[in-house]
Amino acid sequence: MAKIVLTDDHTLLRNGLASVVQALGHQVLYEADNGNDLVAKLKKGNIPELVLLDINMPEMDGYETARWLRTHYPDIKVLALSMYDNENAIIRMLKNGAKGYILKDSDPKELRTAIDDVLNKGFYYSELVSGKLIHAINSLGEENSSINTVINLTDKETEFLKYACTELTYKEIADKMTVSPRTIDHYRDTLFEKLKVKTRVGLVMYALKTRIVEL
Repeated sequence: MAKIVLTDDHTLLRNGLASVVQALGHQVLYEADNGNDLVAKLKKGNIPELVLLDINMPEMDGYETARWLRTHYPDIKVLALSMYDNENAIIRMLKNGAKGYILKDSDPKELRTAIDDVLNKGFYYSELVSGKLIHAINSLGEENSSINTVINLTDKETEFLKYACTELTYKEIADKMTVSPRTIDHYRDTLFEKLKVKTRVGLVMYALKTRIVEL
């Protein structure tokens, strides 16, 4: 049985989640409305093993909260629980220290697996997020490898790769680089081929592992 804290600004959903977590055999220490509320309660003591953390919250959202937890309570594991299934949200939460990412409409069985994996393995992987990506991002701070020079990238490809690690859309990246969206598609497809990846998440993983982009 693990000590778990729920952080979500929707009371009804949070209460329902609390019932599910308890039915799975875990203890809900307390609930928080947002990041600021969580911070205040943590400072009073009673530290959980895991925080189920929503992203879209007022005052202090999930991104900022995950980053704060990573800095001040690195032993607390974070499992992101969100309605967002886009790559940008996933990448940003994992970069900020989340050990897993699960959608709110997931089956309770998946929630059980996610909680167990984060607690026992240190990360949770699913079809949505690969365990390899989570492990790579969260172990970067322990590695001292330099940039991989085996794969030669052009200056423009490197610039695009850095922008790909932000929340910008491909069209916005094209504007930033003052090139056409078609050119951006070319950079992306060329990097997919060079780096042997298939998604933007794969591009981010490579950029982080090779220190092209720092956390």
